[in-house]
Amino acid sequence: MANDTSAPVIVWFRRDLRIADNPTLTEAAATGATVIPLYIHDDQLDGRPMGAASRWWLDKSLRALAADLKDRGAPLVLRAGDAEAALRSVIDETGAKTVLMNRMFEPAAWERDADIAQGLKADGVTCRGFNGTMLARPGSVRTGQDAPYKVFTPFLKALLQVAEEPAPRDGPRTLNGVEGIKTETIDDWGLHPTGPAWSEGFDWAPGETGAREALSRFLTGPLKAYGDGRDIPGDDGTSRLSPHLHFGEISPWRAVRAARQAAGDGRVPAQQAEKFVSEIGWREFSTHLLHQFPYMAARAFRPEFDAMAWRDDPRGLEAWKRGMTGYPIVDAGMRQLWATGWMHNRVRMIVASFLIKDLLIDWREGEAWFWDTLVDADMGNNIQNWQWVAGSGADAAPYFRIFNPVTQGEKFDGDGGYVRRWIPELARLSNRWIHAPWTAPAEVLGAAGIRLGRDYPAPIVDHARARQRALDALEAIKSARDKD
Repeated sequence: MANDTSAPVIVWFRRDLRIADNPTLTEAAATGATVIPLYIHDDQLDGRPMGAASRWWLDKSLRALAADLKDRGAPLVLRAGDAEAALRSVIDETGAKTVLMNRMFEPAAWERDADIAQGLKADGVTCRGFNGTMLARPGSVRTGQDAPYKVFTPFLKALLQVAEEPAPRDGPRTLNGVEGIKTETIDDWGLHPTGPAWSEGFDWAPGETGAREALSRFLTGPLKAYGDGRDIPGDDGTSRLSPHLHFGEISPWRAVRAARQAAGDGRVPAQQAEKFVSEIGWREFSTHLLHQFPYMAARAFRPEFDAMAWRDDPRGLEAWKRGMTGYPIVDAGMRQLWATGWMHNRVRMIVASFLIKDLLIDWREGEAWFWDTLVDADMGNNIQNWQWVAGSGADAAPYFRIFNPVTQGEKFDGDGGYVRRWIPELARLSNRWIHAPWTAPAEVLGAAGIRLGRDYPAPIVDHARARQRALDALEAIKSARDKD
């Protein structure tokens, strides 16, 4: 593209906190102009306030990006506040005539960016958007009837046919930056919690280097048996790439390419690599759905489920959040979430099913808690996954599929290692009783040092009765729908 190289180019970072495979940075460097990397801390970046765990991650990721950019000669400029106002302020101060950004596809962000681009164009500033976060731009994967896909398997097939893999790029080694532009500091924003310091147990390495190390660890270990290993919460069987992907510290294409290369080299079975690719595809499916059906951020994708008679149960909700429901696999998951900012994917489904169906609490309550406490909180994924469990989403699990928390624990945590790690008060129980301690004889509980109701809670709900209550609620909305 033709540019006035005397005017600076702003690279507006958002959900793309990396140097490599970043089309905006590559394009900016190619212009030969002065490059101004900019990050604007707008608490409505996604259209809703950022969760606490995401703020923790952002703090570290921005520090890593700032160091990488400084090494290349272009210091990162930091501003806080309304995105458009902050952007215009930097434009006015620097005389920039071009803004480059990787698109965000969340509904509110998409509309905001369109308004900003239109306004800047009217003022003689070029604003160009790129796809630096997805395998394919949402809206580009369509059925033969030119409609959005609502079922995952055909979506994935079409996605892998339509998506065009970009050439891998390590990113510019040097940038023509400029010193002296007014900037805030990351410390100014107070992203890292101070009191109480609930993040002390977080064991993550945010940033582009951390993302590459996570990918390397995954390729040499868990990917080899990913299809089965990813279901066992006590094992290290998942990629743990989700927060890195969410913050754009690594391109999804780099992850896909690396997995397939490992298969091509004979280091991992091809079917395991493709299972991982399909999980990247689910992330895409979720983002595409939310982009094309923005109402699902607040309402059920399948409208009849908005008539569900949810219970108002503050005590049950609080017990669920704290990992004190009396069901060990549920409580272990919720405690892992609080301690680490992350929860194993299989357990996410179990705890979501418990909240929605055993407690009959609105899925939006769970989605909001995950949004606040997950370091990988991603709007599309979070909403789609909660609606999947609730039976109200696109291509969702049937509502009548109600996980039994005891049998789920026995199946996926057979040796009780996951429960014992996160619920140490149950550590001395044998495998026979670990997933249903209330069924253990009094002498067994006594020998293990457990007094139900004091050391560990008795179940807050009877699963069999709760299951029937959930099925009755489903029948009620089905009957109402059939009458309409």
